[in-house]
Amino acid sequence: MTAMLAVSAWEYEFHPEVWLLVGAIVALGVYSVRAIGPIAVDDGDTIVTTPQKRYFIAGVLLLWLAADWPMHDIAEEHLYFVHMFQHLLISFIVPPLLLLAMPAWLARLLIMEDGVAQGALRLLTKPVVAGVLFNLFQILTHWGAVVNLSVDNGAFHYAIHLGVFFSALLMWFPVLGPLKELQMSEPGKMLYLFLMSIVPTVPAGWLTFAEGVVYEAYDHDDHLWGISPTEDQQAAGAVMKIVGGFYLWALIAIRFMRFAAGQREADMAARQKRSNLTYADFERETQP
Repeated sequence: MTAMLAVSAWEYEFHPEVWLLVGAIVALGVYSVRAIGPIAVDDGDTIVTTPQKRYFIAGVLLLWLAADWPMHDIAEEHLYFVHMFQHLLISFIVPPLLLLAMPAWLARLLIMEDGVAQGALRLLTKPVVAGVLFNLFQILTHWGAVVNLSVDNGAFHYAIHLGVFFSALLMWFPVLGPLKELQMSEPGKMLYLFLMSIVPTVPAGWLTFAEGVVYEAYDHDDHLWGISPTEDQQAAGAVMKIVGGFYLWALIAIRFMRFAAGQREADMAARQKRSNLTYADFERETQP
């Protein structure tokens, strides 16, 4: 029985909505670079860099991996911890890659131009607004009624994932968006990311130590790969805590080390400048 279940879990299922979404993102990216870029960018300036192309390809491929067969089917029908891997990809990995892929000129057209849509995006990308929306979707996706309905209703499942994905894009914008003037200071980014790491760790502990199975949709007798519902639930909590929380904390640590190194270099440059001052330079600096 277990062997038959393992084989059936890998049966291919075509998801046209995923192909449509990924195809639309690729088409919009290509159209923006080839049709809008030459008009929006001055002659001689770079429309899109090679690293941006690589970020875009990586982001699209990982989005496809998270939303399509087999990850989607296993996550929806069998294992909740695979569902958590989906959420981590579309919350913490894919959105930063796509933002790193976005040229500044395109972001200015989408956000900084006058218009109702642009004004709404400027509001939604503010740190407080974006952070609240992101965490609301994180909480919503762990509500029992929502989880059970998303398993039973494919359209609702994709709608929830789209909400998580777009709220994550907004959340990451103040951290590494293409417009430097809309980014926070480095200390602000570290505090912001720390706050974003709190909510995912709360349901992680709840899932890990809860008595009994939390979500009815995953409480079934057919145990894929021999993983029981309780073990699946505990694995989901571990994924959220270790992979999700520690991932953000690692980013904070990296940013802190870079910020500290930059401060040290700035202090050394300032001391070097002071040590090279001549008496004439000192007089000029101190004259009213």
